[in-house]
Amino acid sequence: MELGLKGKVAVVTGSSKGIGRSIAEGLAREGVQVVVNSRNAKELEAAASEMRSAGATVHAVASDVTDAEGAKRPVDEAVRRFGAIHILVNNAGGAGRFGSFDDLTDDEWLGVFNLNVLSAVRATRAALPHMQKQKWGRIINISSESGVQPDAMMPHYNASKSALNSLTKSLSKAYGKDGILVNTVSPAFIRTPLLDGMLAQQAKARGISMDEAEQVMLREFRPNILLGRAGRSDETAGICVFLASEQASFITGSNYRVDGGSVASL
Repeated sequence: MELGLKGKVAVVTGSSKGIGRSIAEGLAREGVQVVVNSRNAKELEAAASEMRSAGATVHAVASDVTDAEGAKRPVDEAVRRFGAIHILVNNAGGAGRFGSFDDLTDDEWLGVFNLNVLSAVRATRAALPHMQKQKWGRIINISSESGVQPDAMMPHYNASKSALNSLTKSLSKAYGKDGILVNTVSPAFIRTPLLDGMLAQQAKARGISMDEAEQVMLREFRPNILLGRAGRSDETAGICVFLASEQASFITGSNYRVDGGSVASL
């Protein structure tokens, strides 16, 4: 399938590893010039170097997207280096501390909303004028199944992802007239380095293997995943690359769940 992405320019936040890196790699394979971004400059440059070795055109911009200037910088650098920005993937995010409602502080709520929602607001604000001028743009916000099927734990994270879903819908309605399509991708229980770290801790504590720890976590926290396994980062990346493409030219304001059937509702 011809995706029509060759020569386009993308920014992917939070892309030194995990889902973000897989998205950046998937776009690069289609001929997209990619600006990768994360807070950790060393990790980011290592990832960018590996991608360049595979033939990708990649520029690394280390910045903290919880800071207004840090969220704007990757977009500015994309335009400076490649002359445009066509695709923005707001992937940077996190859950903060795993806690219950009565255990979380105001600062923890604010921190998670700043990372998961305001980083996307600020990066999008920076990208929109360029996309409006060229009458073409793709904005993809990486949310979570928790945005539509919240857990009892991590209410600050769940609420922030619901807010990101709502933001996506608002932006799609506001900027469709400018040729800018805005969608959400919502993964669930993906084997990222963060999840692997959690599984390793559980495996060590229980004296079991990583695969056994994965099955324990599935039973205890994600019993509705019909495929009975965690997802892979590249399984999330595929739908993101499609949504960035010309093949998705009549899709906007939608939420695509990559969850192995975990969300029970339609």
